[in-house]
Amino acid sequence: MVQSEKILLTTSRNPTPRIRTFCHDLARVLPTIVYVNRGKMSNDEIAEKAMEHDADRAVIFDRWHGGPSKIKLFQIGQFGLVSIPPTIHVADIGLQREFGVSKAKPALSIVLPASNNSSEVLRITNALSSFFRIHTLPIDEAVKTGSTLMNVSRDKANRIAITFMVEPKHIEVGPRIVISSVKW
Repeated sequence: MVQSEKILLTTSRNPTPRIRTFCHDLARVLPTIVYVNRGKMSNDEIAEKAMEHDADRAVIFDRWHGGPSKIKLFQIGQFGLVSIPPTIHVADIGLQREFGVSKAKPALSIVLPASNNSSEVLRITNALSSFFRIHTLPIDEAVKTGSTLMNVSRDKANRIAITFMVEPKHIEVGPRIVISSVKW
């Protein structure tokens, strides 16, 4: 299979309006994402839809009891969707409109975590960089780009969060994903 730069993003069935909006926000900040409403598509049909869009990977954003649940990453294989670790269990999400942003520029790189961050933060950063094919940069180089950056770090409550920041102003523009756990 030819490597593609496109990634199909969809949801579990019956997503809430908040989860749909989150997916639209994520598609705006990750330039390789193509968002597709799932409807009644099976996993096999999601794989077919990904191939229609020349995508070789897929992300499914699940919900549970009306709230965000987990983010599952997949490679499009010969026989459908093939799960790729990690599965990211989501505690909470933040939308761009909650940050006062209607549209943000696409993120072109991921900030390498500072050396005082946990190995789990670095492991998540590397997995996301590999899956989304976005290169990592040390913070001092990343700030100089003057673009939107993806950042994986611990928040004030010591939870791991994936955020998007505009540099050099260091303003969070959303969306935000607060992680409850990661299954490798």
